[in-house]
Amino acid sequence: MKKKKKLTHIGNILNKALESFRPSSDTDMTQIWELWDQAVGEGVAQNAKPGAFKDGTLLVHVSSSVWLQQMRFIQQDLHANLNRALGRPLVKELRFKIASLHN
Repeated sequence: MKKKKKLTHIGNILNKALESFRPSSDTDMTQIWELWDQAVGEGVAQNAKPGAFKDGTLLVHVSSSVWLQQMRFIQQDLHANLNRALGRPLVKELRFKIASLHN
């Protein structure tokens, strides 16, 4: 009889792979994609998505110049909400860039 292999979530595999290349705070930041919508609210989540992170800086892709300005206006609240959702102060800085929000 063949043994059934246990499936592993891709996030677990990626976290393990990233640990050898990035500081632990950066690999912990991979959670941001899972909690983004809840942490920032529906309106923001429809117009802004996490793009990349490195050394505590989170690059956020926004849908337009109007949303770029809005994000700068609410930046302090976003920063606090994200760190609260992550359970510790992993986000040191937020940066915004107009970009496509579709994969």
